[in-house]
Amino acid sequence: MKKIIASTLLIILSVTIGYAQEDGIQIVQDGKFSPNTVFQSTTPIDSTSKAFKKQQRKLEVAKRNLHYNILGGPSYTPDFGVLIGGTALLTFKMNPSDSLQLRSVIPSSIAVMLNGGVSFQSKPQLFFKEDKFRIFGQFSYKNSLENFYGVGFDTNKDWVRSDSTSRYRYSGMQINPWFLFRIKETGFFIGPQIDITLDKMMKPAKYMTELPSYVHAGGTEHGYKNFSSGLGVLLSYDTRDIPANAYKGVYLNFQGMLYQKFLGSNDNFYRLDIDYRQYKSVGNRKVIAWTLQTKNVFGDVPLNKYSLAGTPFDLRGYYTGQYRDKSAHLGIVEYRQMFNTDQSNWFKKIVNHLGFVVWGGCGFMGPNPVKIEGVLPNFGAGLRIEIQKRMNVRFDIGRNTVNKQNLFYFNMTEAF
Repeated sequence: MKKIIASTLLIILSVTIGYAQEDGIQIVQDGKFSPNTVFQSTTPIDSTSKAFKKQQRKLEVAKRNLHYNILGGPSYTPDFGVLIGGTALLTFKMNPSDSLQLRSVIPSSIAVMLNGGVSFQSKPQLFFKEDKFRIFGQFSYKNSLENFYGVGFDTNKDWVRSDSTSRYRYSGMQINPWFLFRIKETGFFIGPQIDITLDKMMKPAKYMTELPSYVHAGGTEHGYKNFSSGLGVLLSYDTRDIPANAYKGVYLNFQGMLYQKFLGSNDNFYRLDIDYRQYKSVGNRKVIAWTLQTKNVFGDVPLNKYSLAGTPFDLRGYYTGQYRDKSAHLGIVEYRQMFNTDQSNWFKKIVNHLGFVVWGGCGFMGPNPVKIEGVLPNFGAGLRIEIQKRMNVRFDIGRNTVNKQNLFYFNMTEAF
């Protein structure tokens, strides 16, 4: 694992060095282009010299609307193990002439697992018409080996992760766009949400088929299949300066989903999520961020639609799906800091693109919103590498204190 992490870091650092070499100019500031600050030197330059050509190239970069980073190589994730993966980050403006418009962000990843399987995921944030309309969401496809630990804290905590107890082959996809319309000139947004999810659990482990929750949902020794189709409404309040990596502001989101057979869903159930986040700048590129979240499902809930505590975007350190029930609540406080240097040489330019985070948090599980049956403490630390202004690659190591395990994560953009 150490060799895999080291090789991945080497790839990222090589990209960072190339990006740092462009730092003779200020391309973007707080997500906005600043072409007027491109040329800093007052010394006349021969139009045929290398220095002139280099500055011309920097000017072209500064004026370019589409910025992208594509990274690839061997890597490791706690859920999929060793893999060959690629990650891309695209940022651009829908209207390049609008100096006030936020840059749209499309982080995507693809992975080929050495134990068999493939995974693709994208979580776009698109901004239109002076930020009066947004499209957020998640789109994914997976065919991979995964694990099911049952439903409920006690079962989850005690169920052994192995080929004979929890392993199965998963195949599925999700299309989950959000459409958000700004309410007049306020920070409030409202709009519909669509969720279409197909889940197939194949070749279940021998003892997994004996779990009561698996049997009750209709799972057999041959597997389990479910199709969920839902419509919902979102109400958000958002004053974040850059949603993908906020330094200041507040985000509050209410999400209600209705999954019904008349919409094509196999089961009738409901979902209610509340997500509160706040960010406070405490220095130059130093931020304290915190979040409180509650995720709840009601009705005849499919196995893969239960509320989860522990993902790459909240309680890092717990396997995805290791803890699931009808209600999950969590709170996290995270300190984020990028290193600030005078960039007087190539080494300091590289250091200026590095940073770190530390966090602590706790999750709570139960069969309904008010009944708590399990507590999930969590803490960890991570490395940040800035590959575009205010856009980071993150390497996190999180601690699961219940099962005494440490898990490693590699993702684009911040966890929340």
